[in-house]
Amino acid sequence: MSTVQANFLIPEELLVALRSLVPRGKQSEVVANALKNELRRIQFKKRLEESFGAWAKEDHPELKKGTEKFIRKLRTSTRDIRGN
Repeated sequence: MSTVQANFLIPEELLVALRSLVPRGKQSEVVANALKNELRRIQFKKRLEESFGAWAKEDHPELKKGTEKFIRKLRTSTRDIRGN
């Protein structure tokens, strides 16, 4: 992956903490990883908000009596399957 230099402003206390905790040669890597994680979080939140309301009760009549019975049926033990 190629890298480019970016110029942006951050709070002074973050820069002081970064410089005091992270060796000079690793600071860009730490900032890039933090930004990557934050962008993933933002993207996940956006997708979650966009998908709100996608689940309709009418599309899942098997759950009408609740999810517990349905899930228990899905989790049939291997003992039941083998007949032990």
